[in-house]
Formats: sequence, structure tokens, C-alpha cells
Amino acid sequence: MATTKINHPDLLDLDSSTDATVFPKGTTAERPVSPEAGYIRFNTTDNVMETYDGVKWLTLDTIPPVLTVDYLVVAGGASGGGGYSGAAGGGGGAGGFLTSSLNLTASTSYTITVGAGGAGTNGHGQSGTNGTNSVFDAIESIGGGYGGTVNSYNCVAHGGPGGSGGGGGRGNGGAATLGQGNDGGIGQCATAAAAGGGGAGAVGGNGVASGSGVGGDGGAGLASDITGTSVYYAGGGGGSGLTSAGAGGIGGGGFGNWTDPAGVGTANTGGGGGGMAGGFSGAGGSGVVILRVPTANYSGTTTGSPTVTTDGSDTILTYTSSGTYTA
Repeated sequence: MATTKINHPDLLDLDSSTDATVFPKGTTAERPVSPEAGYIRFNTTDNVMETYDGVKWLTLDTIPPVLTVDYLVVAGGASGGGGYSGAAGGGGGAGGFLTSSLNLTASTSYTITVGAGGAGTNGHGQSGTNGTNSVFDAIESIGGGYGGTVNSYNCVAHGGPGGSGGGGGRGNGGAATLGQGNDGGIGQCATAAAAGGGGAGAVGGNGVASGSGVGGDGGAGLASDITGTSVYYAGGGGGSGLTSAGAGGIGGGGFGNWTDPAGVGTANTGGGGGGMAGGFSGAGGSGVVILRVPTANYSGTTTGSPTVTTDGSDTILTYTSSGTYTA
């Protein structure tokens, strides 16, 4: 039986561990007419290696590793409402609060947006302003809902919907986004007693018809230890009242007030701003995005200048402005 010697200059020298070899190559149309299982070739149409499994051609793709990160995404808190003199404004709702884990693909860039807090009012019967959303890839926390105001002393001065709902001026609190926060409290119609905004951990306190009206407290936020230290985020703003005003919820909520100014939500907590009776209401606090990455998988490739710290075997990225992270 004759023996055919294969002599191609690109064939691998089996004594070498650093060389390379060449496989048959051609277009999709040039595939063998009657291939056998185990055939391997380079497809020049698709620029991939492929193999025949006995039934069909399969691409020999390189599968990128999957990297898991923990995240906390908090949206901007809303501002409180500003009532007329002798009236009341509800506390702003906290920004939405989302925390879990996400699988990332290596060498892929992920967009991060940090939501701003809602601007405070000028105190002339204006409702507050919603906070803006924070985003990490497809994870989106919704900005807090505005605090309601008393408009010509009507009883339909509701709080706005959002991550957490805003407190009602003399009406219902705003509705929260499912899984991100809680509803705002209910303001009293008969007295100047506005409600607190909802927080990530609790509903806003209702206004109380006592004396000239007692404002409701802001709803409490939730604690996260993603940075290695337990910190509260997303507290609701306190409502205003003429007898006394509500406190801001733990987690950056601003206090309500009956003289200028109301308390602002704390920056980078997503806290709601406080409501005001006849003055300037408190602005909402900006949001934050925090990633916790195993240091062994940390790429070091970011934009937006996050603060980088370590905790044990993990690296923590704290974004207080928008940017990116490349896994």
C-alpha cells in the first residue's frame, strides 16, 4: 500500500510547543459534499472555526467567562412640596432602591447613570419635582415621587408616584414602584398637615389633624452593607405642618418645616426632600450606583471617576456621577 507524505510548511512540528498548524479553509459554499463527523475546517465566509458533528456544521466559538458582581442602584429622591402661607407641603419620595447580583460578560462595557435629586420649590403652592432614574446596564431604579402641595386649599393635593411615592399635601400619597420603595403618606384636608414621603423600607407617615396640623415623618430607608459597612439609603422626606413638622426618614430624608428652609435630601443616598409650609421646600438627594466585584476579576477599566475601595477579597466601585465599567 502506497503512503502519501503530507508536507505543508505551516503544519505543526510535533516536537514544538510554540508553533502553529493550518487547517483546511474555504467558504461556506466550499464545505465538503459528504463530510464525516469530526471534520474541522476554517470558514472564510464567517471567519470562524467549525466542525461537523455527523448531522450539521457547528461553530467552535470561544465562550467569554461570566463574571458575577453585586450591585446597589439608588435613584434620585424627589423634592418636597411648598405650600402657601398657612398651608402645607408633603415630603418628597425617596429614589427607588434595587440591590442584587448580575452576571457580566468579560471585556464588555456597562453603562452607569446616577440620577439627580428633584429641585426644591419656591414655596408658592407648587408641588415638588421628581428625582431622576439611576441605571446599571438593564437595572433601572425609578426617581422618587414629588411631594404634594395645597393648591388654593383644595383637598386633592396628592403626592406623585415614583420609586417611593411623595407625601400628600391634603390628599393621598403617591404610589411606589413595585419592589423599589413604599407609598407616600396621606395629608389631612381639614388642617395644614401634610404627609411624609415614602422610603425604601416604610411608607410615609400620615399628616395628623392636631392643633394647626402635624406633618408626617418620612418613611425609613433600607440598609446595605455592599461597601463593607452598613449604610441606610432612600429615606423619605418629612411633611410640613403648622403645629410641628415631620422628621426625615433614616437614609437621607430631609426634614419638613414651617419656616424656611425645609431639609434637603442627603446627596448620594436618594433621600427625599422635606415639605414646606409657606416657604422653600427641600431638594431631593442625588442617587448612587455601587458595584462589588471580586478583586481577582476586577478589570480596572472605568469612566466617571468612581471611588475605588477594597473590602476583604472584593473591590468596591462607588459611582456618584455617571460613567461606565468594563468587566
